[in-house]
Amino acid sequence: MLDVTICGASAGNGQPLSLLLKQTDLITHLSLYDIVNTPGVAAEFKSFQHQLSFLLVFQEYLICLLMTSSKINAGIVRVLAMAAAKFASKAFMCIISNPVNSTVPIVTEVFKQLNVYDSERIFGATTLDIIRASTFVSELAGAEASALRVPVVGGHSSVTILSLLSQVAGTDKLTKEQVENAKDGAGSATLSMAFAGARFALNILEASVNGTPNVVECSYVHLVADQQGAHDVKSIVGNQIEYFSVPVELGVNGGELFAAVVPELNSNISKVSAFITEEAKL
Repeated sequence: MLDVTICGASAGNGQPLSLLLKQTDLITHLSLYDIVNTPGVAAEFKSFQHQLSFLLVFQEYLICLLMTSSKINAGIVRVLAMAAAKFASKAFMCIISNPVNSTVPIVTEVFKQLNVYDSERIFGATTLDIIRASTFVSELAGAEASALRVPVVGGHSSVTILSLLSQVAGTDKLTKEQVENAKDGAGSATLSMAFAGARFALNILEASVNGTPNVVECSYVHLVADQQGAHDVKSIVGNQIEYFSVPVELGVNGGELFAAVVPELNSNISKVSAFITEEAKL
């Protein structure tokens, strides 16, 4: 029996994520949790075949954390991480809640304090960045989006997101103006975030349940998960960085990365230490 919990299930991106995860036969029980409206969401799912509940019952395999406003997520993520650490410490933690650069360290620190930390089971989902970059590049290059996968490394906020266009065939023909125009504008993602979260979660299940080899997604992780990968990253970006988005399997691999993202990432991460030690006594 494969159990999955979605925290933030009634949010604008939580509902379509729940729907997408319901479509796979890999999941036999899906639990939905949120502070409001979750019974209504669960009621809409009653016509589906798989078992589903709307209680905060953490499952033993995969937990997805996602919310709407990044301004209030730190405290919520800390509380949910405490519950997960106590009742489902061996579950894979798929963290979609922004700011991912800081929420992943929050979960890490909580698990450390409760002595259940496993660096290979905590992932910050940055799949949306890969989907966006691949979509932009496919449009500019006149290629099918499904045929491209642009690696994105660094972090998951503003200048920390680095698309490695040089690793994708054909992008050498793009002009600087085309790339700059593709990056113009800002906005929130709802359906695309749900799709990205589902893709990341399903890849975790595909690799860990079905044993499918060479399943790779970029993810924001604690670099101690892979000593060799950490050495490769730090040899380029410097020893001061502890978290980075890199190409990851279930068993973390490093990638070719760049140092321009380090100052903002360090700022995101350093805020967590003060939050955990001063406001979040366990």
